[in-house]
Amino acid sequence: MANFKVFILLAGMTALFGVVGAAIAGQRGALVALAFAAVMNFVMYYNSSKMVLKAYRAKTIRRNDAPGLYDTVDMLRQRAGLPMPTVAIAPHRQPNAFATGRNPDNAVVCVTEGLLQLVDQDELEGVLAHELGHVQNRDMFLQTVSATLSGAITNLARFGARAGRSAGGKGSAIGPLGVILAPIGAMILQFAISRSREFKADASGAEISGKPLSLASALQKLQASAQRLPMQISPSVAPLAQVDPLAAFGGGLSKLFATHPSTQERVRRLHEIAAGRKP
Repeated sequence: MANFKVFILLAGMTALFGVVGAAIAGQRGALVALAFAAVMNFVMYYNSSKMVLKAYRAKTIRRNDAPGLYDTVDMLRQRAGLPMPTVAIAPHRQPNAFATGRNPDNAVVCVTEGLLQLVDQDELEGVLAHELGHVQNRDMFLQTVSATLSGAITNLARFGARAGRSAGGKGSAIGPLGVILAPIGAMILQFAISRSREFKADASGAEISGKPLSLASALQKLQASAQRLPMQISPSVAPLAQVDPLAAFGGGLSKLFATHPSTQERVRRLHEIAAGRKP
């Protein structure tokens, strides 16, 4: 199923590349855009995690840099039967975390500085186990590729708009409407990763850590902090985080494009898991 989703996502975003390219420069533009998309897909397969870490301004660490964090990841990944991932820390006050990489052998688990300052040890284990759940379920590559492609489509649309203005509005059909619609189309395709993957990662994280209530408590803290501590990142990489890092900018129609399930529902399901009931 994961491989099928990857195929559908990449095919849809590649097609959108072609549509935007055709709007900019006709058939030749479509061919150039499709060729660019093919090259980008190949490059992202090997470098997408680096792009995401750069977007979050995260730095990879060794055990000596943060032994408590590193050892906790090591302990949990052994429980999950996973290879040791690369560990990274992002310099954001907002507490959050994400996983990236093309497969479990090349996974990265990243936390923010704010997370390390906010949660206790049990909650940290819950948060990290959730991210290892994404690794275990092989969600990270799909999420990472969708994030980077979504950002690229947005930039391509903006380039087309600038090219149109430079030509006096001639030779390009990408105007203000196109600049809006192309990123929205990319976002919709990005949502091909079902929100159920977050529920699945929560369930996997609860199993790995053995502490579903600690994960539930951490999610509530992360959500509350996200509402008051904005994170300056590209919206294209926001879906990778454990809770929506742009929640402070939410409200109104943005709820229609939510990248995460409601924290309240996630917490409810974790409490059911703790009680031995199937959510």
